[in-house]
Amino acid sequence: MSVQVKEKLAACFVWGAALLTVGALVIIIGYIMFQGLDRISISFLLENPRRMGSEGGIFSPLLGTIYFTLVTMLLAIPIGVGAAIYLTEFTAEGLLVRVIRFFTDALAGIPSIVIGLFGFAFFVVMLRPLTGGWSILSASLTAFCMILPIMIRVSEEALHAIPASIREGSLALGVSKWDTVLHVVLPGALPGILTAALLGIGRVIGETAPLLLTLGGSLLVPKSIFSPSRTLSMHLYLVAMETGEFSVAFATAAVLVMVILLLNLGGYYLMKHLGRRIRGA
Repeated sequence: MSVQVKEKLAACFVWGAALLTVGALVIIIGYIMFQGLDRISISFLLENPRRMGSEGGIFSPLLGTIYFTLVTMLLAIPIGVGAAIYLTEFTAEGLLVRVIRFFTDALAGIPSIVIGLFGFAFFVVMLRPLTGGWSILSASLTAFCMILPIMIRVSEEALHAIPASIREGSLALGVSKWDTVLHVVLPGALPGILTAALLGIGRVIGETAPLLLTLGGSLLVPKSIFSPSRTLSMHLYLVAMETGEFSVAFATAAVLVMVILLLNLGGYYLMKHLGRRIRGA
């Protein structure tokens, strides 16, 4: 077989794999939108669910999704980025770093339902006076355990991508280590850190199993982070399984898909904007 034929076969395989991936995405999104868009309206977005979610809208699950995601990311971003900075900038490669990375990778491989069971036993039952039991805070702490490895490893790779010469130039000018990290390294790594945040948001928005054990599933509008609630993914699962009202479930799924697409598009635009500013600087 000639080299030209091998190259053409490889190109066909790569293009076929890409088209298959894109085609599967288009089919899934298209089917969900076809089934759910006709049910979506202003009233559907602004009304609370009724009759176990089979009637009414998705206002309280939508608010629950926003609150839950915000609390989770407020916990995960500072700690995840801080851990990545420590591993990348303030420690040398050694046994301690290898142990931390090993346990980080091990935590990432634990099934979400197992983390949900831990969250129920620890945050809901043992820490009930502090978390309120089934609540947004308990669910956020559980989700924090799930996405922390993503935040650490992706942020760590973003920091590693900054050339060592930039750090050395800053230190040679007499700038302290912390100021170099804060004003030189972190701005250059912001697009990668934003990618880590988007991956974390996508993970927590789509989770269902751990939230069934920690969030409570209330249809009421949450009054605080100590209130039980439900997310959009949790709502569509419960509506489909408990009421059999698949039209509401598909409409909820369509809203969830649009939220995720908007987040990804916004993050992509922000990453490009930050990249242009960094290159211009």
